[in-house]
Amino acid sequence: MTNKVNWKKTFAALPLSAALLIPTASPAFADHHGDHEKMDKVTVSTPAADLRATLDHYLSEHAYLAVVTMQKGLEGGEDFEQAAAALQANTKDLSGAVGSVYGEEAGSQFEDLWSEHIGYFVDYVKATAEDDEEGRQTALDNLDDYRQDFSSFMESATGERLEASALAEGLQMHVDQLVGAFDSYEEGDFDEAYENLRMSIEHMYGVGKGLSTAITDQFPEKFENTTPATPAADLRADLNHLLSEHAALAVLAMQKGGDGAEDFEEAAEALSHNTEDLSAAISSVYGEEAGAQFEDMWSEHIGYFVDYVKATGNDDEQAKEEALKALDGYRQEFSKFLDTATEGKLMAENTAEGLQMHVKQLTGAFDNYVNGDYEMAYEQVREAYGHMYGVGEGLSGAIVEQNPDMFASDIPTEMPKTGMGGTSEDGGLNAWMVAFASMGMAVLAAFIGFRRKQDQA
Repeated sequence: MTNKVNWKKTFAALPLSAALLIPTASPAFADHHGDHEKMDKVTVSTPAADLRATLDHYLSEHAYLAVVTMQKGLEGGEDFEQAAAALQANTKDLSGAVGSVYGEEAGSQFEDLWSEHIGYFVDYVKATAEDDEEGRQTALDNLDDYRQDFSSFMESATGERLEASALAEGLQMHVDQLVGAFDSYEEGDFDEAYENLRMSIEHMYGVGKGLSTAITDQFPEKFENTTPATPAADLRADLNHLLSEHAALAVLAMQKGGDGAEDFEEAAEALSHNTEDLSAAISSVYGEEAGAQFEDMWSEHIGYFVDYVKATGNDDEQAKEEALKALDGYRQEFSKFLDTATEGKLMAENTAEGLQMHVKQLTGAFDNYVNGDYEMAYEQVREAYGHMYGVGEGLSGAIVEQNPDMFASDIPTEMPKTGMGGTSEDGGLNAWMVAFASMGMAVLAAFIGFRRKQDQA
């Protein structure tokens, strides 16, 4: 049985460790990170918003890596141990923060507790592989007991700002989504499996919003009296969600394509749905034609990654180089587009540098996966995922800086009804609609001009 720590004391001081968890912004967007000195200025980068982004990052990554690890475990994949190690590293990113404040013993106890529910998911996978229905039920029973215990101490830790009953409901949703994604995958219903994967990732952003709001309300001075539930912070969270999910699904689709897996089409379709979430926002503001053009542009660079995967499978070095050259040309043009759209708030040169990092991370993760260096592959998977939080902060920061009046509200946005968060009703698109609408004709002109230039090339 896991030794228990004084969780009320531990979580009460959790904000002290928040700074250690803040992901570093990418070089492309460094100019927009961490301007906390002017609290009267509308910004996406406040202490509270940073805490929310940190929790969003590690909680959503936990869901993604858990699903991937469960898939690999069922298949007996050669990279199962490395996938599990990446999930464990995600856990260490949380427990290490506790240890840095309270010492190694407290950090170790936190890690034991967090690892406990992951262990029950592993038990469920093993029992499934062995056709052990009793073992599967035991794992589910253990998860049910765990969510009740975890909800109770979180209610106490937050001074009842998060209610145990609502927390238990949110945790049940988390369990249902991960188990559902796994069961559907095992049964060959890959459409359902990837739908549950996307839902499990999105769900964690509600968790991050709920938990960060409770913590900052409980300890306002530690976060300079800022709140994580503002229109600007919501925009940052929505962009973080869609951009990091893009990286995660791109890596997974590339792996599936390289393996010739029977679920490749469904993995690619999940990536396509992520693209549609961005394109739908454009359509809602500018109409179907503009939305279709945006979708074509965004899909273009995904197509080059697909070309790279196909060339690798065919041992065609020339085709691989052509795909990389196409990606290089794309990042240069897309960077200029963003520079124009944000009226210079995102400089093309810096954005191109960030996009090059994105390309290297995805192709690097794929190359190492194909070559059997799974440890390096998953290290780059995590780097690619985390990188997008710097991108999200930078892009949302530019949008807010460009249109401060539209994000100036001090009134917190609505809290998730389940305490720890559920699937958002708006699909994460409302902030995109507001943001792109606020850009007005400057963005539309830049966008259409960019497409015409491509068509004429």
